[in-house]
Amino acid sequence: MAQNVFAPWDDPTETPLIQFKGVTKRFGDFVAIDNLTQDIYAREFFALLGPSGCGKTTMMRMLAGFEAPSEGQILIAGTDMAHVPPNLRAVNMMFQSYALFPHLSVWDNIAFGLKRERHTKDAVSARVEEMLKLTRLEKFAKRKPHQISGGQRQRVALARSLAKAPKLLLLDEPLGALDKKLRQDTQFELMDIQEKTGTTFVIVTHDQEEAMTVASRVAVMDEGRIMQVSTPAQIYEAPNSVYVADFIGDVNIIEGTASPSVNGYEVRWAEGHAPLVAKASQVLREGQRISLAIRPEKVSISAEKPENSVNAIEGKIIDIAYLGNLSTYHVEVAGGIMVKAQTANTRRLSRRELTWEDKVWLNWTDTAAVVLEQ
Repeated sequence: MAQNVFAPWDDPTETPLIQFKGVTKRFGDFVAIDNLTQDIYAREFFALLGPSGCGKTTMMRMLAGFEAPSEGQILIAGTDMAHVPPNLRAVNMMFQSYALFPHLSVWDNIAFGLKRERHTKDAVSARVEEMLKLTRLEKFAKRKPHQISGGQRQRVALARSLAKAPKLLLLDEPLGALDKKLRQDTQFELMDIQEKTGTTFVIVTHDQEEAMTVASRVAVMDEGRIMQVSTPAQIYEAPNSVYVADFIGDVNIIEGTASPSVNGYEVRWAEGHAPLVAKASQVLREGQRISLAIRPEKVSISAEKPENSVNAIEGKIIDIAYLGNLSTYHVEVAGGIMVKAQTANTRRLSRRELTWEDKVWLNWTDTAAVVLEQ
């Protein structure tokens, strides 16, 4: 049986859980969020991704109620949040520092918010046990935060945030304090917990790998604007600008001028060199300036000139980055342009054919490059 693909944003009958409508946020003369309109749906794991100062944390703080928009509206479940204080929103926020109470046990940290809402002792106990089980912390219930690891503290903070069953959980760089291996493991745990609880998660991160791993959709931000919102695969394979292509993963950018041809477009990129051939979904004018964005794994490298390749350019290996399973070759081509080609290391290092200073040929198909208008 075919599995239903989760894509409420493609369904016109779906009502968004969160709606930003023309939201602007100013701090004095500085515009942190610039006329932003965006919908986020129930059960989504939505990532706000961008460099420091792009406005992603401001967006999250406005959702939580810690900041008010200068202009525009924020709706949650159809209700305008303008005059709803943070404690009355069905929203919880998990901070990067985790903000656990050091003198309370894991059990009491998770129970804290529930006790303040005056639930019965039995109801609190049942909910805490449920959260301990969900986050696999049953064995650590009696310990204090300093007696457990960073990854376990992160799970305590998550359990405490989810205990009150919020409609929406906001996560501000939640894995920033963890080392790389633990961060990767925890990403999958987060996805698993999000799926089990059905809570809508909005995560703020500057780590593109993290956003691409956990999110159903990623919003790439720059200077208070959302540059592109789409699924991780779409953002990687079909970026809508050089900024997005460059921000997500490794990419080669080659600039040139386009001319329509029988097989798509010819792109003149270097004086005295054969034009490159690319397919484009958009219609380009004769002589229009464009950028070709080509992922390194889509570029083949060889010692001999490949036969029948539509795009073959010669260069010299300047650098090699060895990453265990992959090698990235930095190849200088005409005009001093550096192009990266990535290959899987299927053979032992001693049997490598290509090395520094070697003359090589790079080639890729006519559909490998994304054509971006300047």
